[in-house]
Amino acid sequence: MAETSEGIVYVVDDDEPVRDSMKALLEACALEVRDFESCQSFIDQFDGTPAGCLVLDLHLPIMSGLEFIERYGPTLHGLPVIMVSGRGDPATFARAREAGVSAFLEKPFEADQLLDAVQRLLPAAA
Repeated sequence: MAETSEGIVYVVDDDEPVRDSMKALLEACALEVRDFESCQSFIDQFDGTPAGCLVLDLHLPIMSGLEFIERYGPTLHGLPVIMVSGRGDPATFARAREAGVSAFLEKPFEADQLLDAVQRLLPAAA
């Protein structure tokens, strides 16, 4: 599949139904989506091109979304990050923002909230 002018939306969430729902929603809006079940599978396939954005779950097994951003943030080359969480707290969100997270969505969120955040952060957002 060819890249859209906006880039790719990468979705990292270990909950397959949630991941599939986000992917279907974004694809229905003509966005290219690549989804991953873990931070490791994402970083193994990320080519370093910051065209697009990353939707990243906070609570993941092995390496949390926050640990991932703190460890791998520089290798993302400025790729905007939307962190999603059903159990966040202000201290965690502050730490994530310091690590470079651009936006936060608390689960459950509305489809429009995700779409608005993605469109706002895509490089070619209108």
